[in-house]
Amino acid sequence: MASIPENLICSICQEVFKHPVLLTCNHSFCRGCLKTCWKEKPGAECPACRRRFSKEEPPIDMSLQRQCETFLQQRASEGFCQLHSESLDLFCLDHQQPVCPVCRGSHQHAGHTFSPIQEAAQQHRKQLQETLEPLRRKLELRRKVQEEFSQTAEHMKVQARSTERQIRDQFQKLHQFLLEEEEARLVSLREEEEQKSRMMKEKMEALRREIAALSETVRSTEEQLSAGDISFLRCYQAAAQQVHQHPLLEDPQLPSGALIDQAKHLGNLTFNIWSSMKDMVSYTPLVLDPNSAHPELLLSEDLTTLRRGEKQPLPQNPERIGSYSSVLSSQGFCSGSHSWEVEVGDSTYWLLGLMPESVHKTGDTQSGFWRIGFYGGSYSALDPAGSANILPVQRKVQKVQVNLDWEAGKLTFSDPDTDTHIHTFTHTFTEKLMAFIMNVDQNPVRVLPGKISINLRR
Repeated sequence: MASIPENLICSICQEVFKHPVLLTCNHSFCRGCLKTCWKEKPGAECPACRRRFSKEEPPIDMSLQRQCETFLQQRASEGFCQLHSESLDLFCLDHQQPVCPVCRGSHQHAGHTFSPIQEAAQQHRKQLQETLEPLRRKLELRRKVQEEFSQTAEHMKVQARSTERQIRDQFQKLHQFLLEEEEARLVSLREEEEQKSRMMKEKMEALRREIAALSETVRSTEEQLSAGDISFLRCYQAAAQQVHQHPLLEDPQLPSGALIDQAKHLGNLTFNIWSSMKDMVSYTPLVLDPNSAHPELLLSEDLTTLRRGEKQPLPQNPERIGSYSSVLSSQGFCSGSHSWEVEVGDSTYWLLGLMPESVHKTGDTQSGFWRIGFYGGSYSALDPAGSANILPVQRKVQKVQVNLDWEAGKLTFSDPDTDTHIHTFTHTFTEKLMAFIMNVDQNPVRVLPGKISINLRR
């Protein structure tokens, strides 16, 4: 038996105390051992000093119990049996627990199968390693995803700040335009007010002089009329001549257009301002989705231009295209007719077309969609099967017009500069289509803005 401190050994069973109780004589025993002793004898006395007690339940010695528990735990960690304090050299395969040689011969393990402790530990370690390996892979995956989530959260902040700055810039331009438009209209109003006020002032001054002259003539003539007959007749010719110097002209009237032309300044004011804004705003029928752009693709701030550049640390979100320098449109098409122009310019490697939404979700950008392109010095049309057909394009194309008629099942590509047909795909479309652009070149490819027109109907 391994060494056990004397103060932890029950004097009755000679083993470590189990639920030790303390008598008033300060002797301690296992509660079970003490009950067995008292059961066999008529009187209740201390097995050590023979002092007699009543048969009341003695209290648990909590301090001694904690010492015993600590000792047993320590012995167990050192490889000793808690019951027999013997070395745990065997492993019971039936109970799946280490045992000592004394335990092996006990009734509790009768008929059980045992193996050496080292052999059992090695075998169980191997089993646990095999069980742990999938968890390690899951943990590694989750740590990787956690890092991607963290990068995505940071990228979202960058996106939000960049978007906020661009929104403020655009509104600042609009605010500046409106301020300048407001000032121009106020200046026009003040100029009209000044011009018409000057005109009215001149007319009022002329009218004042005319009134003064007429007043003097009327006053002088009335004096002559009130004079005596002889005096009146002597001055008659002069008075009549003075009256005839002021012929009876048309009475003065307020000139037409003298008032402020409020209708000119206020009529359809907001519409006229909006109409003036068409020179500073643009509308692009196709907007690129930056969340789908390949990491090596650089997009302009207005999301219309793309070119290849250095790889960027972007989140690997589900929408992002992982192969080739490609990007999708921000919105898809599942009905109607749509048209847009793409300026391919001097790019030496580009593709344009449409991709079904389901193909994008599978991540397979090798086939399954319709596109034309320029690479290797020639123009090709690639069908959903991935096969390429050389196109008989004679002149270098600078722009490509794409026309989709979803219901008619037609996707047409043409050269708008020469009004020349390039290629047409026919297919019965059944799902949403996303516009697809690839540019494996540092020279930019740009989606051109549409023409803005205002039609007035009466």
